[in-house]
Amino acid sequence: MNKPLAIVLGGGKGTRLFPLTKERAKPAVPFGGKYRLVDIPISNCINSGLRQVYILTQFNTASLHNHISSTFIFDVFSNGFVEILAAEQTFDNNSWYQGTADAVRKNFYHFRDQSPSHYIILSGDQLYRMDLAEMLNKHIESGAEVTIAATPVSRQNATGLGIISADKKGRAVSFIEKPDPEDDISHMAFDRSLLPENQPKVDLSKEYLASMGMYIFNAKTLEKVLDNNYTDFGKEIIPIAIGERYVNTYIFTGFWEDIGTIKAFYETNLNLVSLTPAFNFYDEKRPIYTHRRHLAATKMNFCTISQSLAAEGSIITNASIVNSVIGIRTLIESGANLDGVYCMGANFYETLEQKKENEEQGIPNIGIGRGTIVRKAIIDLNARIGDGCRLGIDPIERKDGDYGYYWIVDGIIVIPKNGIVPAGTII
Repeated sequence: MNKPLAIVLGGGKGTRLFPLTKERAKPAVPFGGKYRLVDIPISNCINSGLRQVYILTQFNTASLHNHISSTFIFDVFSNGFVEILAAEQTFDNNSWYQGTADAVRKNFYHFRDQSPSHYIILSGDQLYRMDLAEMLNKHIESGAEVTIAATPVSRQNATGLGIISADKKGRAVSFIEKPDPEDDISHMAFDRSLLPENQPKVDLSKEYLASMGMYIFNAKTLEKVLDNNYTDFGKEIIPIAIGERYVNTYIFTGFWEDIGTIKAFYETNLNLVSLTPAFNFYDEKRPIYTHRRHLAATKMNFCTISQSLAAEGSIITNASIVNSVIGIRTLIESGANLDGVYCMGANFYETLEQKKENEEQGIPNIGIGRGTIVRKAIIDLNARIGDGCRLGIDPIERKDGDYGYYWIVDGIIVIPKNGIVPAGTII
């Protein structure tokens, strides 16, 4: 009997997504106005009939714990769970996770209690919609010990990914981690007869197979390949397994995006507001699940809003919003102008008493102040942007760096969680 166990790798410090990971684990970063990054792999598991899911992480887990415990609650008849396993000290281990493989290795004593037949290893910072049950079935049919999810990429994009060479039957025969642009990898181009007929067509420029960082292992195989001191799947475990074991490839041609950097995070969020977004959140058959907040519908008073998303619970007054994502409970005051902005919103509404205290302390209320103009920015939860601010508007040099109450990363202004931008600020 097949009994798969899903493991979502939550990552370490999340330095590539800093400062969004300054006060939270990477899987807990808000995404798409109302979701969290971790909702993506968990929803793919649920939609694929996988009900036993572990999340492995070790930094700033409080926000993630709160989200998971209040969102993914299964009935007692399904034996389902979504459980976080943060790094912990035991009599056998007293160190933090040293890498993706090390994180799995150190939790085998938890996993064995479930008596799994297979382990499905997923990443916590990717956007995709995949039938993992089909991938598991293909893995079992192939007779492989390991299956790697792979997606076709161009030579240009191959530089930042792990590239797999597969034979005409789909068996992985070699692996190169992030080949340099000058490297000749033409011998690794895949046979197009491997492309699945039930998935979207692939552009001819995409000649190589890139690892998606998603794997299926037979349970016994995973314990064997981790019986060592290697710490990383992509750099160490997978290349060794390809050389020693039967490793198959599962080719996926649908939308897939690694959103592990600020630039990718920003661009992927703003793509959601386009007329034909690359990822479709409006799929009733395979939805993306998240926390039920029971908020009122968003109210828009005398606004001009174009090609934008607005999550529930927001109040927007006399504002102009273009090409932006407005998160939950966002308050935008009269005369504000947003263009190319992801505003994550707020965790709560301020009371009249709290707003009075803000005035006495000389700090703005949570939200976007009157007459404030913002371009090309990420505004994290509970941020306070004062009246008359000009963020990303004026023709001034903006170098990447930490500026105290804001950051600039890849040319994108980032206002951190609980950040305060005084009235009249120019960035």
